Amino acid sequence: MSFRLARRPLLAAAFAVLALPAVAQEAAIRKNLADVLPKIDEVVRTPVPGLWEIRIGQDVLYTDEQGRYVMQGQITDVRSRRNLTQERLDKLSAIDFASLSPKDAVVWKTGNGKRKLAVFADPNCGYCKRFERSLSDLKDATVYTYIIPILGPDSAEKSKAIWCAKDSTAAWRGWMLDQASPPKPMGQCDTAALDRNLAFARKHRITGTPSIFFEDGSRIPGAVPMEQVEQKLQDVSKG
Repeated sequence: MSFRLARRPLLAAAFAVLALPAVAQEAAIRKNLADVLPKIDEVVRTPVPGLWEIRIGQDVLYTDEQGRYVMQGQITDVRSRRNLTQERLDKLSAIDFASLSPKDAVVWKTGNGKRKLAVFADPNCGYCKRFERSLSDLKDATVYTYIIPILGPDSAEKSKAIWCAKDSTAAWRGWMLDQASPPKPMGQCDTAALDRNLAFARKHRITGTPSIFFEDGSRIPGAVPMEQVEQKLQDVSKG
C-alpha cells in the first residue's frame, strides 16, 4: 500500500475530529435558544470569530458561541467592502430559474429575446403597471410574467379573465398599459396555472409584487429603475 493511500483514513479521521467542536457548538446554540427560537433551520459559523448565524426560513440572525445573545443587523467586511449579510440573503432568496414553467406565464419579447427575466405580478398592482411600461424599453429580452392574484378578490377575477383570453399576452399588456379591461371568460377555462404560480410564490416567499428574477436565479423586489434591471441583465450575460 502506498503512503498516499495509507494516509487517506488518517486525514478523514483528522477532519472528523476537527468537526466535532463545531457540531457540539451548534447543538449547544440550538439547545440554549430552543425556548425563544424553536424553529431554527440552520446554525453555521460566520467569518467573524465567535459569531454564528441562525437561519429561520430566509431570515438571518446572529448569536454568540453560547447562544446567550441574539442580534439582528448587517455584517460588512470593511476591507473588501462586502455586505456579507446581504450576500447571504441574496443567496437564500435565489431560485432555480429552470424550475419556472414558461407555459404558466404570459410571455412577450423585444428584439431577439435572448436575455430572459421572470416577473411575478398582480393585475391590480400599480407598481407592476409602472414596471410593465418600463420593460417595453428593454432591448433583446424575453419577459415571462407569472400572474399571482394576491391583492384581493378583484385581482383573482381579472387574473382569470386575462389568462382565459384568446390572447393572454395581449389581454395582459392591454390591461397593464392601457387599462383595457379583459373580456369576461366564456365557458370553461383551465386556471390551474394561476394556482401553480401562487404555490410557487408561497414556497419561495414571494409576498410582494412585482418580484423580478434573472437567469442566475437572483431576485430583485419591487419596481426598480430600468437602469438597475439592464445592469443586472448585463452582469448575468457576462456570467
